[in-house]
Amino acid sequence: MNASGPLRGARVTLRPLQPGDAPALAAYRDDPLVARYQGWPLPSTLADAQALVTDMQGRRAGDPGWTQLAVTLPASPGPGDTLIGDVALHVQGREGEIGVTLARAHHGHGYAAEALNVLLDHALGPLGLTLLRAEIDPRNLPVLRLLQRLHFRHHETQVGTYLHRGEWTDNAVYTLTPADRQARPAPGHPDEAAHRED
Repeated sequence: MNASGPLRGARVTLRPLQPGDAPALAAYRDDPLVARYQGWPLPSTLADAQALVTDMQGRRAGDPGWTQLAVTLPASPGPGDTLIGDVALHVQGREGEIGVTLARAHHGHGYAAEALNVLLDHALGPLGLTLLRAEIDPRNLPVLRLLQRLHFRHHETQVGTYLHRGEWTDNAVYTLTPADRQARPAPGHPDEAAHRED
């Protein structure tokens, strides 16, 4: 089952990207700190963001290939919401790959963990995926620790496998199965709340 509507957590909502998201999307994707370990080229422009939003129109979480979903907070004051980042899900058969990006102002508040928890519950639940992967630069310690908290297991590290921003970098592969997911601590458990670098 695919989802075309929003996926809600306690604080964040995942929803399809909308044309009005493009300026905020461009702003945080062009931030060198945010983009340090990400695969898109810099500079990341408003036109790039608009093209991504256009590419995502009509896509649903669970469609084959890559789908980006907006990570939002309720707007305060007033109606609507505030874009703070995006999550990605790549589906191929019964397997998927995930990613997350947050604007710098929203680092350190646990939003990445919450957004990924919502995505993982959906991917391994209603979508019926049997394996999820995450591929990161192992120097990206906040995301590495986040994956460990979410019970991803280290699968392999490919040494010096790709050229990224002018340097050969390692690629650490982490995997998660439904059985791994069931072993996670309950919300509020000290292990779930520790190390909020995300």
